[in-house]
Amino acid sequence: MSQLTENKESKPKFGLNLLPLAIFVVLMIFFFVGLGLNPRLVPSPLIDQPVPDFSLPKLKQPDVMFQQMDLQGEVSLVNIWATWCTSCRQEHEVLL
Repeated sequence: MSQLTENKESKPKFGLNLLPLAIFVVLMIFFFVGLGLNPRLVPSPLIDQPVPDFSLPKLKQPDVMFQQMDLQGEVSLVNIWATWCTSCRQEHEVLL
């Protein structure tokens, strides 16, 4: 009788052996779906939304204010950047 209980305890469970394979398959599905996505497509909830009210001094003319009214009636790109952001610095040179 002790041999029978000893064999049951030493036998690993079938589901436990398949756990690494299941995790691998799930990861492969995520990676495969990710490869099909367009990396240049960045969805934004702010597209086609009205511009909030703002009033900022212009860079080259600090005494002149730039406001929301200056953007009405035309397509505009408003880029918010920071000096500590490396990619923002590179992008800033292209946009100005």
